[in-house]
Amino acid sequence: MRLLPFHELTLEQLDTWHGLRAANPALDSPFFHPRFAAAVHASGRAVQVAVGEDALLACHLIGSTLRPAGWPGVDFQGPLLAPGTAFEPLRLLGKGVTAFEFDHLVEGVAGFDRWTATRRASPYVEVEGGLDGYLARASKAGKDNMGQARRRAAKAGRELGPVRFAADSVNEDALARVIELKRAQYRATGARDYFAEPDRTDLLKLLLHTREPDFSGILSTLHAGPHLLAAHFGIRSGGVLHWWFPVYDPEHAKLAPGWILLRELVLAAPSLGVERIDLGRGDDEYKRRAKTGETTVGQGLVTRNPVRRAARTALERARPTLSRMKRRLT
Repeated sequence: MRLLPFHELTLEQLDTWHGLRAANPALDSPFFHPRFAAAVHASGRAVQVAVGEDALLACHLIGSTLRPAGWPGVDFQGPLLAPGTAFEPLRLLGKGVTAFEFDHLVEGVAGFDRWTATRRASPYVEVEGGLDGYLARASKAGKDNMGQARRRAAKAGRELGPVRFAADSVNEDALARVIELKRAQYRATGARDYFAEPDRTDLLKLLLHTREPDFSGILSTLHAGPHLLAAHFGIRSGGVLHWWFPVYDPEHAKLAPGWILLRELVLAAPSLGVERIDLGRGDDEYKRRAKTGETTVGQGLVTRNPVRRAARTALERARPTLSRMKRRLT
């Protein structure tokens, strides 16, 4: 496979990209849409595309290692292939490329099993039919939390002012507040600050104003009176919305505003044309309660260096234990 800068792709190659994605249901996440890669490229992080006769893969070349385009914030990864097509990952190596690293590889990509060290759950919420449709599929915990969210929204209205939900806003000030709250959350939990690199803020601004029929950014906000209780910025393509950067104001944590926001978004799903909300990898309690199903995503490293591969495998297998220890300490 040869690497091309994203902006050098021909119209024919972009048509192939759209065709491969449309033919393969496993690629329906908005992260696989070429407009996502285009936005990452335009924000200042060069995107290369590995081009083969039967496959495409958008990525960054960092030193001698390829990583999926949008790394480390891309929650579904893998080559664009027709369903059932085999792929030899070693094709990505050579001409100065010594490894391909992934941490959210979609299920069912033939050829990656030997390179995948671990797989972790990535839950989703089926919202076809709106709230009634969700409640028909939800677990008891999901139903209970949605009921509590309705009562807490009423309480917020009584104590703070009228509750207002905007499903799809293009307000840059609200986006700036989302980023501010997210960075505060990273500091409070000791997590790596995704927005420490300025190009990532630029990426969200670009996506906020990306408005195409089959791909867009989407900013949802929840206010009570003058107070922003919670908000979310994600991306959507077709009937799939990716839950990417949810935040809430800790001052109103007792209201569980994240659940109120999620309930409002489920209610709005039919008008938005959304049938599934991908919550992304993670074992957060609210994801376990809210989900109606889950897929898995893989973590691993393609390399001819056995020492490097063994080290990466050991690290991935240790991550769940390290994460639990970190949560206890914080």
